[in-house]
Amino acid sequence: MPRQSRIDIPGLLQHVIFRGVNRSDIFLADEDRQDFVRRLDFLLQETETRCYAWALLGNHVHLLLLPTRRPLAQLMRRLLTGYAVTFNLRHQRSGHLFQNRYKSIVCDQNAYLLELVRYIHLNPIRAGIVDDLDSLAEYRWCGHRQLLGRQEPSLLHSTDEILGLFAERRARARAGYIDFLQDGLQNGKEIRLSRGGRKTSLALNDNLHEDDLFDDRILGGGDFVAATLAATEQPCPGEQALDKLLHTVAIHCQLAPEDLTLPSKQPAIVHAKALLCHIATRLYRIKGVDIGRRLALSPSAVSKAALRGRAIYAKEQQLQKQLTVDTSTMLH
Repeated sequence: MPRQSRIDIPGLLQHVIFRGVNRSDIFLADEDRQDFVRRLDFLLQETETRCYAWALLGNHVHLLLLPTRRPLAQLMRRLLTGYAVTFNLRHQRSGHLFQNRYKSIVCDQNAYLLELVRYIHLNPIRAGIVDDLDSLAEYRWCGHRQLLGRQEPSLLHSTDEILGLFAERRARARAGYIDFLQDGLQNGKEIRLSRGGRKTSLALNDNLHEDDLFDDRILGGGDFVAATLAATEQPCPGEQALDKLLHTVAIHCQLAPEDLTLPSKQPAIVHAKALLCHIATRLYRIKGVDIGRRLALSPSAVSKAALRGRAIYAKEQQLQKQLTVDTSTMLH
């Protein structure tokens, strides 16, 4: 299956993960960690990228970043290339340091920001690098220590914003933050936030439903996914978009949705399928093979039906308005 392109748009919160090749260590000494932090701090400021959470582990790194003006790729390319070159020189090695390309998950900031901060800052405990929250507070290579005010806010320039989500007064906010982390440990339920898609998004957001729109590159669902994909000028995932469209067209044509999924020569069903094929291919950019599979049509039949459907759709002003409203609702 082809690898999907990254979604890289300034203004979107991104959970970034990268690993050492063959899961080998990418930090062999504090000198390496200091070099990495210095590079990242410089690039965050130069590219005007905000950091909400970070953790350096032995063979991988978690970053929670929000690029404000430039694509994330510009920062990551310079960070990883520069660090790898210096690391190889320092340790007299050659070859790749990192496993493939970095992974980035676009995140719904309103729904998942605090969960992501907790997940990333608890990583050193879950990885066995430190034992508990007390020892995590002394771990220099994680944003947790900075939120507690025990380290200069290098990298984490959003401490006030994060703590402000817990309380106005700083002492009370820090106590609330610690309780939030402690609750995550005591519940014993770790939801892995290193991926997007339906399962992970639903696990932490009661406002989402199984039939909402999801994308494996995005932590979130429904309106947020639709708006994000629209901003990238990428089509919505075919299967989910087609199911919703099929239901809309069937109801408009006074048919049952399942009527459109079976072979039929009934004029009303042929008419509705032609209308659906035009909308799906021309407006939603869903592949003909996916449409055909759903409507029991061959790819060539989908193309012919779409041509007939164009004239039908031009006369369906009520349906045009409905689809326009549906689309605008998804994007706001």
